[in-house]
Amino acid sequence: MSKLTVAILFGGRSSEHTISCATAGGVLEAIDREKYDVIPIGITRAGAFTLEEDAYAKFVMDPANMPEVRDNGTRIRWPESAATREFRYEDADGAIHSLGNVDLAFPILHGPFGEDGTLQGLLELVGLPYVGNGVLASALGMDKHFTKSVLAAAGVEVAPWVTVSPRQWSEQNELWRGRAHSLGLPAFVKPARAGSSVGVTKVSRWEDLDAALEVAFAEDTKAIIESAISGREIECGVLSGRGGGPTRVSLPGEIVMTSREFYDFDAKYLDDSAAQLICPTELQEGELRELQRIAARAFEAINGSGLARIDFFFTGTEFIVNEINTMPGFTPISMFPKCWLASGMSYPELIDELITLGLEAAR
Repeated sequence: MSKLTVAILFGGRSSEHTISCATAGGVLEAIDREKYDVIPIGITRAGAFTLEEDAYAKFVMDPANMPEVRDNGTRIRWPESAATREFRYEDADGAIHSLGNVDLAFPILHGPFGEDGTLQGLLELVGLPYVGNGVLASALGMDKHFTKSVLAAAGVEVAPWVTVSPRQWSEQNELWRGRAHSLGLPAFVKPARAGSSVGVTKVSRWEDLDAALEVAFAEDTKAIIESAISGREIECGVLSGRGGGPTRVSLPGEIVMTSREFYDFDAKYLDDSAAQLICPTELQEGELRELQRIAARAFEAINGSGLARIDFFFTGTEFIVNEINTMPGFTPISMFPKCWLASGMSYPELIDELITLGLEAAR
């Protein structure tokens, strides 16, 4: 059986560049080399597509020295049309070399310019099959306002919120401040289109709202102000069904904070003592069924394909969706693979499954 050639894309222009690199390192280490030839394509912070070393150790998560795609002078030449899948690259001296045909792209990017449908649109234009969600689901999942709007229309509970732009906050401050105050305290302020808790602030006094919005607006041109929900933070993994079958939902994991007020960027990636990730976590049988039902409903509501991680608050009586992550963190210790490991699927098997689903979606 001949090997498939998989192009792994990672890095990118977003503030989650380093997290994408760490995710790619996990996949490069675990992907089955007897089944797949791998072409690592790094995207610099400036947006240059470069041919990277096939060296997972280069992208290990290290809080003191976070991994990064640096410009090595090479440039990826994309297929010239949808009639061919040949990739080429230009080396630092300007010579052009063929990388051969690519069977599938595995885009492991988080945040804008990668997880938001933009890269997925490029892959659609060149006719290349790829892992994960399509243009619509990626765009919806990236934008918290539209995620909430679609889920609420589908009957899925979400935290009350308002969405505001810098212009609205400046020109109609009294109106928007009143809408924010109607949500009550505490509240969370978030960039509408960012992930990994970048730019997120918990507001416990209204006097701090302007500063929190300034932080959010540094990441995006609109911000979400939402009611804080008191409850357990529970997450689960979702996979498309094979052959049009039902959506699959993993056993759930739980985030238990130990030293920080909420699960911010540092708690997720830099401070091992800030939180415990418990997987699987305990739920009553009926509670588990309800969580899995809502997770599948949320995934289908955004027209999901391939994979997602659904984040909930569980109040003890109801599950409230916090976010849908259409390309969740994918290092071996991330919650998404841990949930599937608890459900009986190993990390290499999960990579296989995602590649299979990506090829199936392209047929």
